[in-house]
Amino acid sequence: MLRSTDRIQTTHAGSLPRTPELIAANAAREAGAARADFPELLAAAVTDLVRRQLDAGITVVGDGEYGKSMTSAIDYGAWWSYSFQRTGGLELDGDLSWLTERRLSTPGQVRLTGFAHRRDRQRFAEAYADPASGIFTGGTEPKPFPTATGPLTYTGQDAVASDVANLRRALAATGAEEGFLTALSPGSASRIANRYYATDEEFLYAWADVLREEYRAIIDAGLVLQIDDPSVAENFDQIEPEPSVEDYARFTEVRVEALNHALRGLPEDRIRFHLCWGSWHGPHTTDLPLRDIVGTMLKINAGAYSFEAANVRHEHEWRVWEDVTLPEGKLLLPGVVSHATNVVEHPELVADRIERFARLVGRENVIASTDCGLGGRIHPQIAAAKLEALGQGAELATQRLWGARAGGR
Repeated sequence: MLRSTDRIQTTHAGSLPRTPELIAANAAREAGAARADFPELLAAAVTDLVRRQLDAGITVVGDGEYGKSMTSAIDYGAWWSYSFQRTGGLELDGDLSWLTERRLSTPGQVRLTGFAHRRDRQRFAEAYADPASGIFTGGTEPKPFPTATGPLTYTGQDAVASDVANLRRALAATGAEEGFLTALSPGSASRIANRYYATDEEFLYAWADVLREEYRAIIDAGLVLQIDDPSVAENFDQIEPEPSVEDYARFTEVRVEALNHALRGLPEDRIRFHLCWGSWHGPHTTDLPLRDIVGTMLKINAGAYSFEAANVRHEHEWRVWEDVTLPEGKLLLPGVVSHATNVVEHPELVADRIERFARLVGRENVIASTDCGLGGRIHPQIAAAKLEALGQGAELATQRLWGARAGGR
């Protein structure tokens, strides 16, 4: 991975807003009326997106998750639901009871509940129920999620090959130095219903074996792999009764072990891990503090760690790194602009946020990023302005940390 050796490198957390044309083409394809020129449309959209990232000052670019279908401008789940089309052994059986059921999990007697039972949602029930509150609630109808009804197999070879080819073509066309693709973690993937595997752990490791194929395809193509795994922090809000921090760490480490199993033998310096607390626009008052999960995160065999550090619920947690030592050779990708507000951060504020981390872990170990994906969460015009603020803030931080014009574009 690129390092900030002479300037602050910049990147983002993965998802970026899709174009109206691409959204319409995805909707037509899912309705069984795919455009004959869809592959060419998708490839051109990725190249255009990479060029726009470079123009905004982003140095480590992604495909915006354009290969992960979104059929509407607001979509909080494409980062996860794409896996349903790339995995055998799943079935849309019409049974959505798992959305509300409380499932016995491990270790001990904690129970991982459905999404409707988040403590944050219970605390702010009126706000979550009010369509004018600005809180994303998932719409009036639950999104159809599948059930595992047979042995899991990876069927996404053509899809990931398309993602790889489109991003590599875009890198070649624009001269971008490094690109990354995102892929789901076993822990997050296994949050669907399971009616085939005997235990939670069996299900986790089945997902690990499936997703390893996608991981290898991305790395073998010379790209950086980003593992998306909100479950590491986000599951805390779905366990009843509320667990102790120690019990939750043990619960989560099973998922970390499954992820490390999937990553075994793969080069850590080509892997980055993304942690967040869920990107929906809610109060997030029941989020687990970073301090309580950072040690577990650092057990993941990755070379870089991406996390929320710009939104008002988590910005103060930069102080965690006053006490936690970043392992030798590792990188931090803190969010310095947020998906959670329409307010566009001032470049001076972005620079200040970058400098905090640079002072604590070393400027060469910081790549400035976004809190979470911007696609499907904020308006495309605002997302573009936030990426520009990120690039401008990184330039200011570069001037302050290395001297005027050191490492300039």
